[in-house]
Amino acid sequence: MGFGDYPIEYNPKIHGVYDPARFYGKPDTPFSQLKVGEITEWLGRRRKSPNALAGTFSRAFWRWQHKYCQPKRAGIAPFFQVIAASMVFFYTINYGKIKLHRNYKYH
Repeated sequence: MGFGDYPIEYNPKIHGVYDPARFYGKPDTPFSQLKVGEITEWLGRRRKSPNALAGTFSRAFWRWQHKYCQPKRAGIAPFFQVIAASMVFFYTINYGKIKLHRNYKYH
């Protein structure tokens, strides 16, 4: 499987038109339905490769696109989400500088 190819599990005769927001692998138990003792087994069944991680982020991005950005009457929610995410990101990368400017009371 090279960069930019369809997933190995995708079969156009079975699945129809390719949807980048869909996982075409074997369905597994959702994380929300697991018991505490089953979490390690569930994590062991996951693929741990850079391609799998990139595919996860790609599916999450396309699901966000389909839900917020690409409807006919999309609102301003995606703009506020991007602004909020960038605020959190820049706060975290500048936290070391910000914490030095705290006002301490010495008494």
